Amino acid sequence: MSTLDVARAELGLVVLYLNKAEARDKICRAIQYGSKYLSNGEPGTAQNVDKSTSLARKVFRLFKFVNDLHALISPTPPGTPLPLVLLGKAAELGRLSVSMNKLEKDLKDLDKYKNEQYRRKLKKSNERSLALVKAAMDIVVAVGLLQLAPKKVNARVTGAFGFVSSLISCYQLLPSPLPQKTKAP
Repeated sequence: MSTLDVARAELGLVVLYLNKAEARDKICRAIQYGSKYLSNGEPGTAQNVDKSTSLARKVFRLFKFVNDLHALISPTPPGTPLPLVLLGKAAELGRLSVSMNKLEKDLKDLDKYKNEQYRRKLKKSNERSLALVKAAMDIVVAVGLLQLAPKKVNARVTGAFGFVSSLISCYQLLPSPLPQKTKAP
């Protein structure tokens, strides 16, 4: 591929990414919480940007509940309490880790990164771990926004955690890169 073809392909991925309302919302969220961090709750330009992006994001979240509703009604045994569902998700990470350790032992003399099954499990484990980190950060953001611990979780802490959480969300929404074509000899 020529340099121009690579640039076109990468620009195409950016266009795909920015065409998603959720991606635009996450970028605005990063701007909002970055501004909250910079303002530290003090009046000024940064606080105005924080408030403006907060209002603008409401449009992106207008029908977001449909996604949450879909996730809520996806297959789980009827009558399963929410804490049990959440515990099951956490246990899934543990099972995945045990499964990967077993596979690593089976592949002890081979390059495990050349094994497709190992790479798939590693990718899934990394995705789940990143989602867990993001969820923990979002809990801190919620504590800050609800002012449950105003002396410890102030505007700067809320802004920092919200900004990093937003960047993680932006990363999670990135489209998969196009496969590289190798030149024929």
